Amino acid sequence: MSTKATSDVFFKTDENAWEQADNGITRQIIAHNNDLMVVSVKFEKGAIGSVHNHVHTQGSYVVSGKFEITINGKSELLEAGDGFYVPPHAPHGAKCLEAGILIDSFNPAREDFLE
Repeated sequence: MSTKATSDVFFKTDENAWEQADNGITRQIIAHNNDLMVVSVKFEKGAIGSVHNHVHTQGSYVVSGKFEITINGKSELLEAGDGFYVPPHAPHGAKCLEAGILIDSFNPAREDFLE
């Protein structure tokens, strides 16, 4: 886990460990400062990102895999090249149907990820 207020300028995935986020879900913090955080999130098939909410605005991009994404009670099937937006405080979650990776961006940064 990173405890720095600002990330390094460059990020190389091979030089950074994946941390356990949940059962079947790992993440790497790619870049962050107080206003922005970019995170790579790897899901195993069948992994569930439980429904939750937070004060952060979130934009996500599906790099690979297939996901059922639920936001404010509405679900969509998304795959590589798709994306989604989560407004602050909106309940949202993910079910991984085919192993894959999401890139999540948060504003402001998720301080809880840095603890």
